[in-house]
Amino acid sequence: MRRVRSLHHASTRALALATCLTVLPGLIHAQEADEETRRLLEGIQHGEQVEIQLPDPEEQLPLDDLRKFAEVFGRIKDAYVEEVDDRQLLESAIKGMLSDLDPHSTYLAPKDYEQLEESTSGEFGGLGIEVGMEDGFVKVISPIDDTPAQKAGVQAGDLIIKLGDQPVKGMSLEEAVKLMRGKPGTVLTLTIMREGESAPIEIDVERDIIKVTSIKSRIIENGYGYVRITQFQADTGTQFAKALEALEKEHGNDLDGLVIDLRNNPGGILQAAVEAADALLDSGLIVYTEGRIQSSRLRFNAKPGDVMPDTPIVVLINGGSASASEILAGALQDHQRAVVMGTQSFGKGSVQTVIPLDETHAIKMTTARYYTPDGRSIQAKGIKPDIEVKPAQLTELDSQPFFTEADLSGHLEGQDEGKQEEKQKEESAQSTSPADKDFQLRSALNLLKGLGILNKRNKPAQESAD
Repeated sequence: MRRVRSLHHASTRALALATCLTVLPGLIHAQEADEETRRLLEGIQHGEQVEIQLPDPEEQLPLDDLRKFAEVFGRIKDAYVEEVDDRQLLESAIKGMLSDLDPHSTYLAPKDYEQLEESTSGEFGGLGIEVGMEDGFVKVISPIDDTPAQKAGVQAGDLIIKLGDQPVKGMSLEEAVKLMRGKPGTVLTLTIMREGESAPIEIDVERDIIKVTSIKSRIIENGYGYVRITQFQADTGTQFAKALEALEKEHGNDLDGLVIDLRNNPGGILQAAVEAADALLDSGLIVYTEGRIQSSRLRFNAKPGDVMPDTPIVVLINGGSASASEILAGALQDHQRAVVMGTQSFGKGSVQTVIPLDETHAIKMTTARYYTPDGRSIQAKGIKPDIEVKPAQLTELDSQPFFTEADLSGHLEGQDEGKQEEKQKEESAQSTSPADKDFQLRSALNLLKGLGILNKRNKPAQESAD
């Protein structure tokens, strides 16, 4: 290496030292530099001309924009109508950076940590709605079952434009959520824009302690089970498997059909959705995620053991079904394990990771996208049902009864005619199924009955062929 003296020696040396010390902090004092770095530093100290690979300017922070940020910071400090604390300004800048990325990335202050923990544990105070942001307004993803919001008439897809007397436009999602939370027993008036309504509507909702039971199950008709998953909490996967076992035990045999109701399920914990899918799949991919960093690329596979392998399944979804509920529906659909019925789901197919900054603060940032086993992205697309069934109000039409053979005087009696009449009367007195008032649920039940009829007809033929 040849030594070169020049007029710019001092400035070049200063630049080189600054660059090396920035890239390799503390390296000299720790005496951990490798041979090449040591030779480089010795050459600089002796005034030799060396070549240094500087970072790509395009990958560095833009100086003009940094100056602009500093100028805005200074203007606010000097001229804002009220004095603003430096820490408050910097936290606001952090919040702005994250909220401008997407509706789900946010800055978590200590209270936000508590709310995150409450939402996954299943008990918290508030109105009982899962919300997001759309066009600067709070959008209702879905009201939670048996909560004040649902009982007051709040619906999935509603846009909240005012909370009490305060307009929502310009608020962050965290600020809106803070206003919705409050002391149980107090009333909050929601001003809502709803599709199909020509003017805003006002709904009074009384705050309460929200206790969410994630699994509800029952036999809706003889042999047909119904499981409602309201949201995915830490223990939902375990509860789901227990509910299926309890339904089969109550029926005394394998179920003839199962309806899994994911309507207005806003999602929750990814692992809980994976566990629920695993209970009904014997093998194969359930969901995978793709992101820029290695830790955000995950794959979840089913373990052997379908708890009810011969039971046909219908999954009900709608526009309030989001995130984890879309993962479950998509996995069962791709594996052809269930028929998905209802309307298009919400389309929240992104993964949020909580990254701690210190002991009390963190950021929740979108780091990946979900994909179904067949490689379909859920984000902004949702799950398309195999059979589209829109909600409808069921009303029975009054009609004049038809005369039948049995009404003719002197008709020949049919075999066991009297017993059949008694049986029909009993069945009609007991026909109070939940499906009678729910068109989508009735459609799911009818489909399962049809599949059961076909299976019974095909079974003797298969047995004789064997």
